[in-house]
Amino acid sequence: MAESKHCPCASSCTLQQTMSMIGGKWKIPILCSLMAEGPSRYNAILRNTHGISNTVLSQMLKELERDNLIERKEYLEVPIRVEYALTEKGKSLAPIFAELIKWTRTYD
Repeated sequence: MAESKHCPCASSCTLQQTMSMIGGKWKIPILCSLMAEGPSRYNAILRNTHGISNTVLSQMLKELERDNLIERKEYLEVPIRVEYALTEKGKSLAPIFAELIKWTRTYD
């Protein structure tokens, strides 16, 4: 980045790609809920993510699954039980989030 004379976030920037995966109002709270609670059912995530609607939660879970940050596991029981859990890729965000928290506390 130091050698570049142009914006480091121009065109196909990997930082922009990362922020599109975890950015927005709801993805970090959902990921943090799964980091804190472990594999969780939909309603538990809904309770832990205060203020999110069912529609938005459903969409965010689909996007996080598409980006391989979480996995959806369906258990063939009656009634069917579905749990969401972090993938290894999702778990790898924990130290990054911790550093961002540390940075915010340092400069807040």
